[in-house]
Amino acid sequence: MKKILTLFLLVSQVFWAQTAFEQGNQYYQKENYQGAISSFESIINSGKQSAAVYFNLGNCYYKLHKVAPAIYNYEKALLLSPNDTEIKTNLDFARKMAIDDIKVIPKVGFNKLLSDFTSKYHYDTWAWIAVVFAFLFLGFFAGYYFLEKTSLKRIFFIGMFVWLFGIVLSAASGFYEKSRNDNERPAIVFAESTPLKSEPKTGSQDATVLHEGTKVYILESIANWKKVALTDETTGWIEESAIKEIKN
Repeated sequence: MKKILTLFLLVSQVFWAQTAFEQGNQYYQKENYQGAISSFESIINSGKQSAAVYFNLGNCYYKLHKVAPAIYNYEKALLLSPNDTEIKTNLDFARKMAIDDIKVIPKVGFNKLLSDFTSKYHYDTWAWIAVVFAFLFLGFFAGYYFLEKTSLKRIFFIGMFVWLFGIVLSAASGFYEKSRNDNERPAIVFAESTPLKSEPKTGSQDATVLHEGTKVYILESIANWKKVALTDETTGWIEESAIKEIKN
């Protein structure tokens, strides 16, 4: 009886979430963006998350010219669906509304080569590539084991090592990308404008002033202050209340 009740509750929640999602889409089509926001956020507040919900939320805030919530929700959607080109496109449009034009300083040397290579795919994709290579390795091993012709055995033997190398490379790339992703703590500035301080003190010198929609990376925390880095490698301290972490 308890299992049946649990199943009924789960089905009811899924049905409710789907209804709220459709209602949000209807509000959006009627240009009632605030109503759509309420519907989509009710889904998230219930504990359910999806790239589609965050993407639609981003669209609503974009239509209302609310740059920080738009960028924030597009970023949340991209976390759940990292290869979605539509999310990336809309995120780029939203970023153009931001006041701050922070340059991106490219990495150099071996770190750049490594990051450029591993970031080609999400770590989940690297895992699937490793699985495919593993099956190919098994296929070539079977060919080597069962075939009798020497020339074919040599080809399959070499192929085994090629696919083995592919397994190691893709698995290592996936682990590196997962580690890099886990260590990053991106956040979006929600305050209309906020100073970036040289020290975690209200009276300390301003390094610069940031505006809503700017993306920062949290390095450490002290009380209600966060030390952050910008994409141009500028670092400083910002009040915790001025930003919102993407991965929360």
